[in-house]
Amino acid sequence: MKKDDGGSLAIGLSLGLIFGLLFDNLALGMALGVALGASGAFAIKKKKTK
Repeated sequence: MKKDDGGSLAIGLSLGLIFGLLFDNLALGMALGVALGASGAFAIKKKKTK
């Protein structure tokens, strides 16, 4: 099994941090970023297996 490089997680986290800084809620931004990054990685992995 090939290991994922975690690129989408890093992108999601950085976007979440920007969102958190803009709306002055860093914890919420980080949580949303991790969730978006993880779901993005899952969607990409699922698309590749089809």
